Amino acid sequence: PPALAPVDGYAALRARMAEAGERRVFVKPAHGSSASGVVALETAPGRVRAVTSAAWTRGGLRNSLRVRTYRTEVEAAALIDALAPDGLHVERWLPKAAIGGRAFDLRVVVIGGEPTHAVVRTSRHPMTNLHLGGARGDLGAVQRALGGDGWDRALDVCARAAACFPGSVMVGVDLLVGTGLRRFEVGEVNAFGDLLPGLTGLPGGSAEGVDTYTAQVRTVLAGSGACTT
Repeated sequence: PPALAPVDGYAALRARMAEAGERRVFVKPAHGSSASGVVALETAPGRVRAVTSAAWTRGGLRNSLRVRTYRTEVEAAALIDALAPDGLHVERWLPKAAIGGRAFDLRVVVIGGEPTHAVVRTSRHPMTNLHLGGARGDLGAVQRALGGDGWDRALDVCARAAACFPGSVMVGVDLLVGTGLRRFEVGEVNAFGDLLPGLTGLPGGSAEGVDTYTAQVRTVLAGSGACTT
């Protein structure tokens, strides 16, 4: 999604949001993983809502496995200002499509340039990460909702994103599906996005019937991709 200009704290964030005409953004630490420190920020006249897994403790700001909501300007400012010294990436909030009454996105594993595994991640809050309370959704239902052409286009977006990292035999692409099921945007490309227990490859693909790790080993042994350390 389109990014806002760099910010060094809450005051600068609100200024950049005003300049861009954005009331809803995702604020992400420049260096992190597993949604640690990610803040889904919504603003309106006289109202602020910051949803995050970051929690205040006696030792300072810590990551938590429970998503919480801060609802005051003071709390939101303190949160963003505490995260800012490590660098922040701020991007437009893309309203996600829903299925079964829950918002969803897709984690698509691309191995050797081919999208091989996909899981639907659903949630009732902005973060869909499975370890933060998200749940696996029905991939078949998503494929039917997108239609054959839409599903092919979704996988093509993931393959093109993975191609930006030719030195990595595997990446995990977080694919955002917009409301209306016609718009796709890449939220992140993960170096460690293949922890998907019990998930086998997409039917008809090279990884059909095998898990992500087996598919990677096969690809490396076949000389189809680089092996990173």
